[in-house]
Order: sequence, then C-alpha cells, then structure tokens
Amino acid sequence: MNTAVLLSGSNTGDLSRNMEYALTMIAKYAGAIQNTSFIYETEAWGKIDQPAYYNQVIELNTSLDAHTLMQKLLQIEKMMGRERIEKWAPRLIDLDILYFNNEVINESDLKIPHPHLHERRFTLVPLSEILPDMFHPVLKRSNKDLLATVTDTLKVRVLNSQSHVKH
Repeated sequence: MNTAVLLSGSNTGDLSRNMEYALTMIAKYAGAIQNTSFIYETEAWGKIDQPAYYNQVIELNTSLDAHTLMQKLLQIEKMMGRERIEKWAPRLIDLDILYFNNEVINESDLKIPHPHLHERRFTLVPLSEILPDMFHPVLKRSNKDLLATVTDTLKVRVLNSQSHVKH
C-alpha cells in the first residue's frame, strides 16, 4: 500500500460542492482517504487576478503507483468538467500530488514532491495541519519548518473548522 498526499483546489462554480465531490471521486477511483485538512480559503497564486480558492490537503492510502494515481486524478478533473486552457487559470477543480511515500520522481510528466510545495502558503498551511512532522524528501525539512520560513504572504484563512471530519 502506498501513501499519497494530495492537494485539492477550486475557484469556480460551487466551491464547497466541488471540494466534496472531489473527495467522493478520489475515494471511489484512487484509494482510501485517511485524513483531510480543514478547507481553507486562499488568495490566488501565480495568476492573481482571479477569485479566491478553496484548498484542502488529503492523505490517501492507495494501491496505485504514482503515475497511475496522477492519471486517475486527471481523469477525475476531466469528469468534473475541468478544461486546461491556460496555466494558473481559474478552475473548477485542481488535484495535485504533493508527496508519494518518500519518493522523489523527476520526470517530464510527473514531479514529486510537487516542485512548488515549499513556496506556497496555501499548500503548507493545510499540510502542516495534518502532517506537520512529515519531511520533504529533497529539502530534508518538515512541513511545519517549511511553513515557518515560507516567504509567500498571500492570505490563507480556515473556513468552518466545525465541519472538519477525519476519515
């Protein structure tokens, strides 16, 4: 069994519904959800002239290898209606692999750990919530340490912490 850590994000349509449906689809097609962070409302990163995002980190147990998991996540995005037109454009759903076991994969179609993970507050806040002591296999630093030193100042705000459910 493999452990994958994913990031789910949405900033178009019904954001709460998109996030919940993504969880349902991940559980159906990719593996067993072990834990989820709160959902955070975050300012857009990269292309900032767009609506705020909802983001959530998901810890997943999966029998899939990293490449197959990425293909499943891309299929889920497509099933949910995502169209890839422009880099960092608004999106109905975005599913990324942050970590896969303790593996380092650096191929043209797949990079794990996610190459921007350590630069993004919107990733590090929910990641540090559920896996603060997990070490980045390349940088050799914990998620909480990466968060403490990140230079990204974009706002990240927890939504309803009362609705947080551990799987």
